[in-house]
Amino acid sequence: MSGHSKWSTIKHRKAATDARRGKLFTKVLREITVAARMGGGDPKANPRLRSALVEARSSSVPGDTIERAMKKGTGELEGEAYEEVIYEGYGPGGIAILVEGMTDNRNRTASEVRHLFTRHGGNLAASGSVTWMFSRRGYFAIERTTPEAPMNEEKFMELAVELGADDIVIEPDHYEIFTPMEDFAATQEELERRGVPVAAKELAMVPQTTTTLPPDRVSQVIRLAEALEDHDDVQKVWLNLDPSSIDDKVTAAHS
Repeated sequence: MSGHSKWSTIKHRKAATDARRGKLFTKVLREITVAARMGGGDPKANPRLRSALVEARSSSVPGDTIERAMKKGTGELEGEAYEEVIYEGYGPGGIAILVEGMTDNRNRTASEVRHLFTRHGGNLAASGSVTWMFSRRGYFAIERTTPEAPMNEEKFMELAVELGADDIVIEPDHYEIFTPMEDFAATQEELERRGVPVAAKELAMVPQTTTTLPPDRVSQVIRLAEALEDHDDVQKVWLNLDPSSIDDKVTAAHS
């Protein structure tokens, strides 16, 4: 339904590589700083900050580094003044691409993102040309089998109903739950309370419709998306690429 499923798998594999290069640390810490600045430094009262802290700890970011990022956000320490930016464009085959970033120099980042689009066969578009194709929703990936709590499809369906899930996806190795944006924090807390092992979670920009492409075009689109994600000022990249376009060979080549 979303086109998010298999692409999210590629992104999470890519994140492990980014962590080895230190890029993930930078992105997570910027999210903590901005979340603390916008919603305050109390994780209990700031769901965005709470989610960023969970991601930081699961990525083994040192505690003192996390603390400094929070204090920069609340103004207790001096730091760069990051602002959130969104870029909209199209990739090879007309795939809609939405780029979310944080920057301390809007003009520099815009120029560099434009260059990446052009170099990989895409183009930036006017504001509003792509965002209408996506909606912000909560996303959770739940492992099918873990030592702590193996979950069959029947148990998962019961869980999804009890959580009031908007939609679900059943994959061979995991389950996915989608929720309204405003229910993200409550769903996260309930999954934690139940001890359900969550492999990935985020407030995702989910495409309302998706586009299918041939394998050669898919590879071009993924190269563009990876180049954008490698940029230090880019936090997230969202596509309306249909997951059926991404076969196992393409996934393996970009993992």
